[in-house]
Amino acid sequence: MSAIWYECKVKYRKTDETGNQKVTTEPYLVDALSYTEAESRINEEMKAYINEEFKITTIKVANFAEIHPFENTDRWFKSKISLIAYDEESGKERKTNMYFLVQANDVKEAYDNTVHTMKGTMGDYTIPAIAESPIMDVFPYFSGEEDELEQLEKFNTLKNSKPEVIKEEDFEDPMEFETALEEEIEAE
Repeated sequence: MSAIWYECKVKYRKTDETGNQKVTTEPYLVDALSYTEAESRINEEMKAYINEEFKITTIKVANFAEIHPFENTDRWFKSKISLIAYDEESGKERKTNMYFLVQANDVKEAYDNTVHTMKGTMGDYTIPAIAESPIMDVFPYFSGEEDELEQLEKFNTLKNSKPEVIKEEDFEDPMEFETALEEEIEAE
């Protein structure tokens, strides 16, 4: 069963570095089966972080196809991925967009992490956009059963790890085409 992610906005009083308090609203992502469960889960998760009163202002279904945490990263980025398919009937190229939430420290690392997550993809794709997401944290669903505890540990390990850096010479661009001159040289 695939995960349904709910974006929950939480409004609370936050103390800044100078000791001043201000009201802020921050979005969080929760894996749940329904809006009711999402509300219950975000209440439970926020009680561990916020000592004062807080209010859940919005709950909506997030449009992320996949969530990819990486170690030693502190921000979330929304990666738009366009899958390219050739329609034989019409003879046209079709693009289908999907969004990943990828953890990284900057846009370049988010791009590298997105390419890393797409490594085993058989079809052609492009990454037309990557933007920093306002999501503060992600709370996946785990029931507490033994095999799911291993998944939770793996998720948290990945969330706090640093991805391997892909060198340019190791990366094969699926959209790279040889020029006619290069093809002639290879033919000789």
